[in-house]
Amino acid sequence: MLSQFTDKGNQGSTRATLSDYITIPRVYAAGRLDRDSEGLLVLTDNGRLQKQIADPEHKTPKTYWAQVEGIPDETALKTLSQGVELKDGLTAPAKAELIAEPEHLWPRDPPIRFRKSVPDCWIALTITEGKNRQVRRMTAAVGYPTLRLIRAQIGEWTLDGLDSGKWREG
Repeated sequence: MLSQFTDKGNQGSTRATLSDYITIPRVYAAGRLDRDSEGLLVLTDNGRLQKQIADPEHKTPKTYWAQVEGIPDETALKTLSQGVELKDGLTAPAKAELIAEPEHLWPRDPPIRFRKSVPDCWIALTITEGKNRQVRRMTAAVGYPTLRLIRAQIGEWTLDGLDSGKWREG
């Protein structure tokens, strides 16, 4: 689904948007998820809060669970933690660690590609900026492409207790 309320950029589109699921008037997404990503999205009617979350100047931490192809070694995790050189510059330092597969994950539609001969694992990556497709580009740059990406936390808000497509006030 498109993580905004309208799909103005795609004439004749049939893509789902937030308006297909959220009927609360005058709320806006604080930040976005790319089309291939899943997870937490904060909606607010407070412009100041929206700016604080979305503006890289405020450095609101965002934690992602990334299922990656392969098993990252200590060198890859250290590089992710210290910052990765991308085409648009060096990323800010991040927190990167291997984690167990998150519990209570919803099925992904469409499912990720699965290769029997290539192992995969999960990492938690906490960043404080939001370059375009940053987490995916970071993991690819250290040799471990992202297969599935879920935003699990934005500042103090988490996915804990939320099922896919559900929301809570808070």
